Amino acid sequence: MGLGKTLQTICIVASDHYLRAQDFAKTRSPEMRRLPTLIVCPPTLSGHWQQEIKQYAPFLTALCYVGTPGERARVRAQLGTTDIVITSYDICRNDIENIGQYSWNYCVLDEGHIIKNSKAKLTQAVKRVVANHRLILSGTPIQNNVLELWSLFDFLMPGFLGTEKVFMERFAKPIAASRYSKSSSKEQEAGALAIEALHKQVLPFLLRRLKEEVLDDLPPKIIQNYYCDLSDLQKKLYDDFAKKQVKQISTEGVQDDKQAKQHIFQALQYMRKLCNSPSLVLNEKHPQYEKVNKQLVKDKSHIRDPIHAPKLGALHNLLVDCGIGVESAGGPTETTSISQHRALIFCQLKEMLDIVEKDVLKAMLPSVSYMRMDGSTEARRRQDIVTKFNGDPSIDVLLLTTHVGGLGLNLTGADTVIFVEHDWNPQKDMQAMDRAHRIGQKKVVNVYRLITRGTLEEKIMT
Repeated sequence: MGLGKTLQTICIVASDHYLRAQDFAKTRSPEMRRLPTLIVCPPTLSGHWQQEIKQYAPFLTALCYVGTPGERARVRAQLGTTDIVITSYDICRNDIENIGQYSWNYCVLDEGHIIKNSKAKLTQAVKRVVANHRLILSGTPIQNNVLELWSLFDFLMPGFLGTEKVFMERFAKPIAASRYSKSSSKEQEAGALAIEALHKQVLPFLLRRLKEEVLDDLPPKIIQNYYCDLSDLQKKLYDDFAKKQVKQISTEGVQDDKQAKQHIFQALQYMRKLCNSPSLVLNEKHPQYEKVNKQLVKDKSHIRDPIHAPKLGALHNLLVDCGIGVESAGGPTETTSISQHRALIFCQLKEMLDIVEKDVLKAMLPSVSYMRMDGSTEARRRQDIVTKFNGDPSIDVLLLTTHVGGLGLNLTGADTVIFVEHDWNPQKDMQAMDRAHRIGQKKVVNVYRLITRGTLEEKIMT
């Protein structure tokens, strides 16, 4: 996560490209003929790869095979003619018939943990690529369970860890059983032996870089929880929903596992949205809509009023404390002032990002200059946004969704990271905060996590 994996990979690919060209010039062997390299990455990073190749290996030609089907069709004939082809996972899945026609020298998966589900169509398509060498780059190769590692190695070296069923019996089950809080000493011993055996098998093929080993001069990263209390409206909706869930389960029960999982997921989503803003859950279909709406009218308030969403007030206070949005001594006419700190603001939902943009930045802090990147931002424009943000200190804030901005990007122009909304998968949040804490960062990085007290969010995040 910010330790030079991209640059290392470019060096490997460029070196092998040069050596193959040298050998072919001497031997004219068909085996040493020029072969292109395929790089598969999240769409946000395609421009980043192209820029890094241009900067560090300008002698290699690179093609970004991205865009709409029509745009890809226009450049499809170039797939076998350039030194490097950069594409996304979704396009690789959709165009595997075209990509699979070619032989590749290297196939590189950036953020390779995306293929952790061996049964996903995307994973199966990527594994059809024929290449002399395969390489996976990832800051989080295992996010949930050790079985994900099998899928990654099934791409790298098919059969090396046996079949998925064999791997499950030999490694995954003993390791999972040993981590159970009520596991016996025998199960814990079996788990430790399984981990040791797995390490012996896979560690020779893993190059792990730790920040404390690679970057002695990297400034520290300080993570702080910033607590706020639920508003009266949030508390009422939260308590009503919790009581309703308890009553529903006690009276109706749960019929099957599928229904239980769906019910729990929907309840979690509701509580997550409610912790951010009641406007995300209170619509015309909500059973409390009419009653709440009448009360809001009576109080001369509105559902989008920041008083009902304390996280918005907390975000405003945080930005002001960082000197972002504070008018200069010369007043608002002084447009040349630059804040001492610059911030990345992460949300999970695009709807929550809309609320932050409209109700905090535009309404409360109109002097703040900001940019935004989410799923609706064209993949080809994302690197331009990153480059502009890093290079222009007058831009105070970059708004991001964790899904789009949480992987691979270099955003060292910021020294403050604020999570308004959390992923609840700690690995993804760690990836997101390291967009700023990486090679090139010269300042201490402060990470603030906005958390509502007395809620499920607080229990999960702490």
